[in-house]
Amino acid sequence: MSKSYPIPSDDLLQEQLTTLQYQVTQRSATERPFENEYHDNKEQGIYVDIVSGEPLFSSSAKYDSGTGWPSFHTPLVADNLVEKLDFKMILPRKEIRSKQANSHLGHVFKDGPQPGGLRYCMNSAALRFIPKEQMKVEGYGIFLKDVD
Repeated sequence: MSKSYPIPSDDLLQEQLTTLQYQVTQRSATERPFENEYHDNKEQGIYVDIVSGEPLFSSSAKYDSGTGWPSFHTPLVADNLVEKLDFKMILPRKEIRSKQANSHLGHVFKDGPQPGGLRYCMNSAALRFIPKEQMKVEGYGIFLKDVD
């Protein structure tokens, strides 16, 4: 999907986002496990980048990984994700950022469910959830088929 998503200025982001949302998306912070908005969300819908609105994950790909963060086995639009090596821990990890907004979203690990075996462990603070019944109104109707 080659749609363009507007990226607000840094000043506007600081006004629009909470401190935690700004720290996570713009400064690569990590929110606390189990104390975040979407780790146990079971509603149908999609998750988009809180900065740009880029569609990222569907509730159909969400599962309980037991980690305390929202986890997904497959991206909704893989082209909207960028992997970068992160050396902030002892061993390198694969950081996940949104393609257009360059928002820090979380990390991907190879301990997820089959068939792919991946766990996209995301920060709720980097996401905005759009319930299935609001998707068409908000311009994401094309993804209704991806939400069960």
